[in-house]
Amino acid sequence: MAEPILEVRGLVKHYPLTRGIVLKKQVGAVKAVDGVDFDLGRGETLGIVGESGCGKSTVAKLLVNLERPTAGVIRFKGEDVTKLSGRALRAVRRNIQMVFQDPYTSLNPRMTVGDIVGEPYEIHPEVAPKGSRRKKVQELLDVVGLNPEYVNRYPHQFSGGQRQRIGIARGLALRPEVIVADEPVSALDVSVQAQVVNLLERLQSEFDLSYVFIAHDLSIVRHISDRVGVMYLGRIVETGTEEEIYEHPTHPYTQALLSAVPVPDPAARERRERILLSGDVPSPANPPSGCRFRTRCWKARERCALEVPALAVPAEFRLMSGPVAHDSACHFAEERHVVP
Repeated sequence: MAEPILEVRGLVKHYPLTRGIVLKKQVGAVKAVDGVDFDLGRGETLGIVGESGCGKSTVAKLLVNLERPTAGVIRFKGEDVTKLSGRALRAVRRNIQMVFQDPYTSLNPRMTVGDIVGEPYEIHPEVAPKGSRRKKVQELLDVVGLNPEYVNRYPHQFSGGQRQRIGIARGLALRPEVIVADEPVSALDVSVQAQVVNLLERLQSEFDLSYVFIAHDLSIVRHISDRVGVMYLGRIVETGTEEEIYEHPTHPYTQALLSAVPVPDPAARERRERILLSGDVPSPANPPSGCRFRTRCWKARERCALEVPALAVPAEFRLMSGPVAHDSACHFAEERHVVP
């Protein structure tokens, strides 16, 4: 990969747990994100997948500075945005925009579509003078497949898929270089999901965009992503290209996730090994020591409780090339994944 447009190193976000009404005392912390590393190349789509509550949406908020990290570095074109404020931060935010998950709550019901899509121009007036804003909004609506004459309508007059297109148009208004899409199709019907994903792919080519695409649907992530990061309990446990993750998963959690993906072919479904995980996801306020997945992992041994596995190519694969040699945070990733 060429020099990345976005670099994330040691990203941490802890939410304090307090006790008391007047004199609040911190008694712990919810470790929503606890040491995340990844790069995003120019024009690339990085998919981030995992169960609900694993920290995916918190990562999205940190990338666009809706939340401030507890620790770590987020570099955009080499500049650490976590240290910026005021005008400098506003300039970076112009280049990193977000498409939110729920199109029913992310659009202000009291604002017209024209006001919603044009609102970024109020914050960044240098992008579009007042006299040209209506025309620019209409052009954006046309780009995302909506009638430009809808500028005076309100969100309640649109379907869910149309509302998400409005959210995408708003994200494109400032011509950003990076778009963080936080589960942008999870609230939509399956048929509409395909339309929105195809729209995102077309816009990526047309506007030279880089995507961080967050989802829990593995099929959609495979379709749109160049590389994939799998998250579990605040950390990325495996990362690689789409082929590496889907055809040669090495982390037990990834293998379990993929085994749950529906298969339309009955014969293939019968042949596939189904991995059923025991227990529940531990609380992010009190995660397990060592490997966080060990409490549900069939490979777990004493070492897993004592050492945090590094996100790296497993030792047995380091001298190999091909899709099997990719980063995996597991002490025993090289072993076969057959469940005893």
